[in-house]
Amino acid sequence: MNRDSIDLGSDKIPRLFRLYLVPTLLGMLAICAVTATDGIFVGRGIGSDALAAVNICIAPTMVMMGIFLMLGVGSSVVSSIHLASGNVKAARLNVTQAIVCATLVTAIFLILTLSSVDTTGHFLGSSDALMPLLREYMPWIFVCCLFQGWCGIGLFIVRLDGSPKYAMWCNVIPGLLNIVLDYLFIFPMNMGLRGAAIATCISCAVGGFMALYYLGVLASTLRFIRIKLSRKSLLLTFRNIGYQCKIGISALLGEATMGVLMLTGNLVFMHYLGEDGVGAFSIACYYCPFAFMVGNAIAQSAQPIISFNYGKEHFARVGMTEKLAIYSAVACGAIVTAAFIIFPRELVSLFLDPQLHTAQIAIAGFPKFSVAFIFFIFNLTAIGYFQSVERIIPSIVFALFRGLIFLVPAFVLLPMIWGDSAIWLALGVSELLTTLTIIAYYLHHRTHP
Repeated sequence: MNRDSIDLGSDKIPRLFRLYLVPTLLGMLAICAVTATDGIFVGRGIGSDALAAVNICIAPTMVMMGIFLMLGVGSSVVSSIHLASGNVKAARLNVTQAIVCATLVTAIFLILTLSSVDTTGHFLGSSDALMPLLREYMPWIFVCCLFQGWCGIGLFIVRLDGSPKYAMWCNVIPGLLNIVLDYLFIFPMNMGLRGAAIATCISCAVGGFMALYYLGVLASTLRFIRIKLSRKSLLLTFRNIGYQCKIGISALLGEATMGVLMLTGNLVFMHYLGEDGVGAFSIACYYCPFAFMVGNAIAQSAQPIISFNYGKEHFARVGMTEKLAIYSAVACGAIVTAAFIIFPRELVSLFLDPQLHTAQIAIAGFPKFSVAFIFFIFNLTAIGYFQSVERIIPSIVFALFRGLIFLVPAFVLLPMIWGDSAIWLALGVSELLTTLTIIAYYLHHRTHP
């Protein structure tokens, strides 16, 4: 298998960053495009209630993806540092342990949530009117988490192993397959929301098995290794997983921000604007992963470069990489924000007839919602830097700020102060406050080392 010529310790930083960023960003944008296309098929083929039902189910899957990101970031950072010191066996062991842990956690999640779909649905804020749609969608989309875990963690390792282009195809191929299956199952076969869920499950399975195949067969360095079942080995596994989680927990909190955004947003929009409000908010949530994936792509592209050079104590290269990542984050955030401000009607009309009440709520709200994105992407990139250099406490604190401490009060207080339309500003206020906190922290530590 042909690999990119990558030397993390000596290649020029702009070249390294480009080699990682271009395929990583393209792969993640492909997944986002597929997610949006999925929503378009659901909205056009089934209706706004189906969009609302999908949005209610997504929050728990975002939390699960946060767990997978936590393990992916943690295992990648630890493995990078082990590789920098020449300890290949330890790097392989951490990779294997992360995949096994994700599989066990997903099994527990499925047992807890699918033992009673109705109970889970009501807990997530569903109305009785939406419950039949949840019964069609939830079981299949929750099973997807298993394959998303394998793919999500695996792609961190595939990139670190020197194959960012293969990692890109692990996103692109399932994404294209999902578009084809969505169309077939929803329109010609008339399978409704269950068809959309099955299409997603099949495509995610393809991506998951592609990642496992690479780690089991194609990898040059970071292949799977057998985990021993002795007491000493199991204790080592728990220790390694604990340290991976410690490093990557801010990634969990970052992904959980999306879950908190959707769960809290669903509850607040349902309270103030009813099911049409939840449907409008669900359209915004289909687009929100674009900003999230752009920020993640930048952070994940910088991570192997930063972690490897941090392990080698090449601190000038670490600083140069982070500066390039921050510039990229600000530019990308400005572009995404401008698109939402200039083209709200066009973006909403892809999902619903713009004359519908649900669509009109979304069109009015998109410009306010988009204020968040420039700060959103900056914050993800900055937190990714702290993860990459094992600065665990700042990364956790900033992730908590944006995902819980600022976000939930913003959702609760803004509509009480400025009316229903202010709900759309909650994410922007939370991200702006986090950005100001990160800048203040940086300036303080620059002047007070």
